[in-house]
Amino acid sequence: MIRVDTIWKYFEGTPVLRDVSLDFEQGKTNLIIGRSGSGKTVLMKCLVGLLEADKGKIYYDKHDFSAMSFRQRRVIRKELGMLFQGSALFDSLTVEENITFPLNMFTTMTPGEKRKRVDFCLDRVNLGAVHGLYPSELSGGMKKRAAIARAISIKPKYLFCDEPNSGLDPPTGILIDKLISEITRDFNITTVVNTHDMNSVMEIGDTVAFIHNGDLWWTGSRDDILHTGNKELNHFVYATELMRTIQYKTHQGS
Repeated sequence: MIRVDTIWKYFEGTPVLRDVSLDFEQGKTNLIIGRSGSGKTVLMKCLVGLLEADKGKIYYDKHDFSAMSFRQRRVIRKELGMLFQGSALFDSLTVEENITFPLNMFTTMTPGEKRKRVDFCLDRVNLGAVHGLYPSELSGGMKKRAAIARAISIKPKYLFCDEPNSGLDPPTGILIDKLISEITRDFNITTVVNTHDMNSVMEIGDTVAFIHNGDLWWTGSRDDILHTGNKELNHFVYATELMRTIQYKTHQGS
């Protein structure tokens, strides 16, 4: 579990997160939703230590991440998997080398153990015979799956996904959602997903937090979200559903 306790974040004196408290549960996909500029990306950056919260605390299980030094945080970072918006694979490395990269950094595995782990991770995301390919030789969906394989290579306790469906057509986005959900349950990971895709919310949102202008406006499950009286959340749901319909029809016509 990850616990966020009353955190605040300011940029040039202006609060971009205000008094946010949340629990992200183990073995579940925990979604953060909100419009662009709402503060959800800032929240995720605070969670992984790319930004420091100005007030409040962040706990990984019972460990106070906020109070740790850079060196102390390495213990936690060895348990973090990251799926970036643009996949962030290294263009100059093959798929196998990309997945091996965090194993070289955070483990003492032998070369043989690393090869077995790469094989396992690629098999888990349904990618075969791509070990020697470079990212430029992969489709958008294959890049995402390769990035997921890299993210789970170190057997993380915590998985962070930033807009995992960005740039993907709707059917491929659904496949990525299902893969993230399956991996979360299979390995009992605490997964946190930043998204504005309502399809992701309805497919895999075990818990959902809606951030609006830096404030936590609503929390609940995917079953609750369509029956809330929260005006801003309803506007967000309607707007994103409309955009998804337009994108789907555009894809169907292409």
